Amino acid sequence: MKQLHDVPAPAKLNLFLHITGQRPDGYHLLQSVFMLIDWCDTLHFDKRPSGAISREDLTVPLPEDDLITRAAKLLQQHTGCTQGVHIAVEKHIPAQAGMGGGSSDAATCLLALNQLWDLKLGLPALEKLGLQLGADVPFFLRGHNAWVEGVGEKITPISLPSAQFWVIKPPSGIETAQIFKHPDLQRATKPATISVFAAEPYDFGHNDLQPIAEAICPEVSQARQVLSNTGMSGKMTGSGSAVFAHCTTGTTLSPVPDHWQVRKCSNMEVHPLKGWASSES
Repeated sequence: MKQLHDVPAPAKLNLFLHITGQRPDGYHLLQSVFMLIDWCDTLHFDKRPSGAISREDLTVPLPEDDLITRAAKLLQQHTGCTQGVHIAVEKHIPAQAGMGGGSSDAATCLLALNQLWDLKLGLPALEKLGLQLGADVPFFLRGHNAWVEGVGEKITPISLPSAQFWVIKPPSGIETAQIFKHPDLQRATKPATISVFAAEPYDFGHNDLQPIAEAICPEVSQARQVLSNTGMSGKMTGSGSAVFAHCTTGTTLSPVPDHWQVRKCSNMEVHPLKGWASSES
C-alpha cells in the first residue's frame, strides 16, 4: 500500500452542551451529545520512504504546524516508524465553528497512517495519542455518535434516528478560551440522563456557551434568526460560531448574507473509517 486517497474526516454537531460544574484545576465538567454529520474534509496520503512528513493545502491555507501535521509526527515518533508521508488536504469544514474539524482531521490522519505505515496499533493506543492532540480526537477515533461527560473523557455510544440539519457558519469565528474564561458563563446546569435525552433527541437541552458567544459574536444571533425566520429553532454547536437546526425533507432556508457558509447535512450512524483500528490494545 503506497496511497490512500479520498479519505474522509467528518464534522460533528453538539446536539446540546451543558456545563454542570468546574473542577478545582479549572477544567469544566460538561454533558453533551456529539453527532457525526456528512460535512467532511478530505485527505489524501502518499507514502514516502525518506521519513519526511509534508502537507499540501488544496483549498484553504492551514497553519504550518496544524493538527494534521502534528498527528503524523506524533505517530511517527511514538512508533519509531522510518516511513514518511505527503498529505494533501481538501479543507471544507469551517474553522472556529464548533464542528470539530481540526480534531476530526487529526483522527483521520492517525487512522490512515496506521494503515499506510502498517503499524497495527489498536484503538486504545491511538486514543492515547489522540488525547495529546485534543480532547475531541478520541470521539472521532471511536467512530460512533456519543453521550459525552466529564471533561470529555467519558464517551458512551448512542444510536440516533436518521435526520437532516441546516448548518450555518457566519464568517466570524470564536476562540474557545474567550467563552470558558468569561465570568458570566453558566456553570451549574442540572445533570441530565440519556433516557430523558433519548425521548426527544433533537429538541433537548441547550448550549450553555451560546449566550456568551452571542455577546462576543453577534453573527451567532443573526444566524439563529435566519433559522427562526424559516420556523426552525437554531442552536449553537460546541464553542464556535456555527448554528444548526433539525429540519424536515424539503425545508427551504431564508436567504443568508454573502460569504456565509450554509449546508443541509445528514447525520451519520458511524464514522466512515470505523474499524480501521482494532479495539485491542
